[in-house]
Amino acid sequence: MDDLRSPLAKSKGLGASQDASNEFWVQRLTALALVPMVIWFCFSIALLPEISYGVLRTWFQSPFNSIMMVLIVLVSFQHAHMGMQVIFEDYISSYGPRVAAILLVKFLSYFLMAVGVFSILKIALGSQ
Repeated sequence: MDDLRSPLAKSKGLGASQDASNEFWVQRLTALALVPMVIWFCFSIALLPEISYGVLRTWFQSPFNSIMMVLIVLVSFQHAHMGMQVIFEDYISSYGPRVAAILLVKFLSYFLMAVGVFSILKIALGSQ
């Protein structure tokens, strides 16, 4: 008997990956959050009389629509970069390229989040 810890103590995140359980749940929660948001987005856009810049600008000027779009951008890029990180961790065996790929996707994801939020705010606030 090499280890005196109970099976419960062994399964509480004391292994090689301390925060893998947290990342697992965050990825599942972002996926769950995206379902109603994407359904809302599809129905909301489908109910517009036409797709023109003026109509979309008016649509974005509603605080609810702008906030929902910002949430969709943030949650979807968070979900995407976490998914890509898992793929890189599973399929890139060399440490250097794996870390480089993870960092590239993470920085690209945060950059695209900022661009998306800026674009939504620019349209919503009426700047041309």
